[in-house]
Amino acid sequence: MLKFWKKKPAADAPPAAADSVAPSDDRPLDAAAPAAPVEPLAGHVEQVEPPSADTDTDTDAMPSAAAAGAHDATAEPARRSWRDRLAGSAFARSLGALFVRNPKLDDALLDDLETALITADVGVAASTDLVERLRRRVDKREFADAAALLAALRAELIALVAPVAQPLEVRTGHKPHVVLVVGVNGVGKTTTIGKLARRYRGEGLGVILAAGDTFRAAAVEQLTTWGERNQVPVIAQGSGADSASVIFDALQTARARGADLLIADTAGRLHTQSGLMDELSKIRRVLAKLDAEAPHEVLLVIDGTTGQNAINQTRQFREAIGVTGLVVTKLDGTAKGGVVFALAREFGLPIRFVGLGEGIEDLRIFDAAAFVDGLLPPVLD
Repeated sequence: MLKFWKKKPAADAPPAAADSVAPSDDRPLDAAAPAAPVEPLAGHVEQVEPPSADTDTDTDAMPSAAAAGAHDATAEPARRSWRDRLAGSAFARSLGALFVRNPKLDDALLDDLETALITADVGVAASTDLVERLRRRVDKREFADAAALLAALRAELIALVAPVAQPLEVRTGHKPHVVLVVGVNGVGKTTTIGKLARRYRGEGLGVILAAGDTFRAAAVEQLTTWGERNQVPVIAQGSGADSASVIFDALQTARARGADLLIADTAGRLHTQSGLMDELSKIRRVLAKLDAEAPHEVLLVIDGTTGQNAINQTRQFREAIGVTGLVVTKLDGTAKGGVVFALAREFGLPIRFVGLGEGIEDLRIFDAAAFVDGLLPPVLD
């Protein structure tokens, strides 16, 4: 007897892909209501061409699909401590070697300390001033041993960065609060925006992203992916579109929907390219046509591994767009770490966040004491 078997669909087969383009509307965005369903992203993102297989992307690239799934899991892994994240930095390694086995408290130790600070990108002026203050106290016999010197060093370093440890405050009374994110290619700018969106959406704020980096290949697609993962609307146009126009449209949309926060990406540019820096000034002028106070925050993302070049970047961006806060990324791993102290001393700009790893939870609000404790060796025996 012949039997005819009807093939059953696979149980884990993915559903048919939904149309990725849908007309947007002007409904209020109310992310604060926990019971309300999240509005699908597809209704807010203009269609863009997917990047080709050989597209050249920078280190803003999205994590792998496996990593994305891990971060979206309900139970995220416990965060590693600041010390765990910073222990591999050149700053931590050099200071750890310097104070190993409770060394003799003498001029040689102070000279080595000054060298270690300069090598770790704290800067010559800051390192010299700090060590000279410690040297005067040593001459007055204020320290009984190297452990006491280490405690004094900790206090000096905390005092240097404590004034700039100022979290970003989103003014929900003024909607939307506009944050413009700037920085050169490769610093982790787009990734930082995605993590910020996750953080503030988790706090119940209505967040919209603007894909204003139309200069670099695949930047729009990367930000769109972050929006999909975080279920946050992304206002985007195709590659090569006018950045100021994209961000202007995003501000109009954010106002119409009552969003609390608009985070705008910009082209990752070299601070030495005057034409591209002028574009930042244009964005500010265009936004002012809708909101005289916008942008309310200009976040400069700095790569912690670039050392003293971060000083030049900060100076140029501050002159071009008026930087109001810093995000220092990639402080785990090979970063020297001392550039944070150099930035604090040179500019006094608020350090809003620091990046201590690739995970969503690794974008931390800057904590001066935790940062310094992560760089210094534990208390000597």
